[in-house]
Amino acid sequence: MPVNKKHDEFYTLDMTTGWEVPAGYPQGIKQKIISGALDEENRGGTRTRLLKFDPGVFTTKPFEHEYWEEVYLVSGDLTVGNDENGDGGETFPPNTYACRPPHAPHGPFKSEKGCMLLEIHYFDPV
Repeated sequence: MPVNKKHDEFYTLDMTTGWEVPAGYPQGIKQKIISGALDEENRGGTRTRLLKFDPGVFTTKPFEHEYWEEVYLVSGDLTVGNDENGDGGETFPPNTYACRPPHAPHGPFKSEKGCMLLEIHYFDPV
């Protein structure tokens, strides 16, 4: 399956537009797709996105998906493993990285002061 990303040289991202709440996420967490697309139904494609947490926002259940995920914490704080009330978990600073294979449970997540993540999602090559 061919990679569905176009050739892009350096350019300034418009950080004021193109943000949306991903399906299944609470308000206050928004994504901006910056390259590619992921076709979860047909298990293909690749995407690069920014994921932004507003201060104090948290998820309540672990996530699991069928694609690889690489995550880099660009700025802010991210807590992993909080409970359904947003309490507990382990907090990580910027320049923290994770690489998860398909079906690896992860989360829930929260951010006290807000954060920005760079994420790359893809399926195993055929």
